[in-house]
Amino acid sequence: MINTDRMIAHFLKLVQIDSHSRKEGKVALQLKSDLEALGAEVVFDDAAETVGGEIGNLIARIPGNSKDHAPLLLSAHMDTVMPGEGIKPIVEGRIIKSDGTTILGGDDKSGIAIIIEVLRVICEEKAEHGEIEVVLTICEEDGLVGAKHLDYEKLHARNGLVLDCDRVDFLFTKSPASDRMEFIIHGLEAHSGLAPEAGISAIQIASEAISRMRLGCIDSETTANIGLIEGGSAVNIIPKTVRVKGESRSRDEEKLVAQTEHMRDCFREAAAKYFVEVNGKRTSGRIEEKIWRDYNRMNLSDATPIVKAIMRAAKRLSVRVQTEATGGGCDANIFNEKGIAVANLGTGMHAIHTVREWVHIDEMTQSAQMVLEVVKDPP
Repeated sequence: MINTDRMIAHFLKLVQIDSHSRKEGKVALQLKSDLEALGAEVVFDDAAETVGGEIGNLIARIPGNSKDHAPLLLSAHMDTVMPGEGIKPIVEGRIIKSDGTTILGGDDKSGIAIIIEVLRVICEEKAEHGEIEVVLTICEEDGLVGAKHLDYEKLHARNGLVLDCDRVDFLFTKSPASDRMEFIIHGLEAHSGLAPEAGISAIQIASEAISRMRLGCIDSETTANIGLIEGGSAVNIIPKTVRVKGESRSRDEEKLVAQTEHMRDCFREAAAKYFVEVNGKRTSGRIEEKIWRDYNRMNLSDATPIVKAIMRAAKRLSVRVQTEATGGGCDANIFNEKGIAVANLGTGMHAIHTVREWVHIDEMTQSAQMVLEVVKDPP
């Protein structure tokens, strides 16, 4: 039976250990100790060397005690977003929140606390279970980087759960693929007061391109965003260079390709309109572009074994859980890309990535009960 008080005490301890992306070392070593106390074999992979972090992904394994139970993967991420240093959690009734100066860190230490509590119960009850693999990743908040560089050769499970979303009555089984893009717009510098006609404004090109783009919610499956613009050197200089970064997402591959091409065309067409001739030399606006697939979509059917295992668990607990699609990506996208069928179960965290973040204790408990049931009756 889930010990809620113990789980919450562990959660409160974890959120007070700073762990921004690439600085997960202290919390990782604490979790290594916690897991080894439960009999797990714990290793860290070499992802830190690739991403420039303090420590790699944590991979723990608890041997199964039943041949009738298949291996199961349980995963959450150790890193948090900023501002996440010096977190002071406040418990008010059944709610845990930050003091308003930082995030809380429920994303995703609520998931970690749930996993550890489930393992404690399994050990105490000596319940039958298959091999349990725990993967606690680094740098999820920095673009799923830890999961992308995880050593998958170390994993046996073909089914699993990521605990990294909010509502516990939803099991996220579909999420979008995402393209990242970076455009460098090249114009021509000139004095803005003495010879503006001799310059090409990279900011003007970027502005025209962005003004023509379809952004925000494109349709029920597709979104797009321009998230970063930087450039220019002084208010009296026609800006020569601007760098723009953005993304497109869709749960439909054709729509994603079309949206990415649309954004690229907007920049190309805007740049082609601008040119100047100075001392007999013609200079035109131009674009450098870098576009890459950040991650592929998650697209599990309701007939997928891990989804059916969750639904069996919900029925036994007499709670309502429904499959749902989301517009966000998580480590589950990468696991599925690597051939491990993983769904994303909520933990009761809310208002994530804000200083208003909070978690609901009863929802954390329900999520833990669900995970416990799946460990006892895996796909």
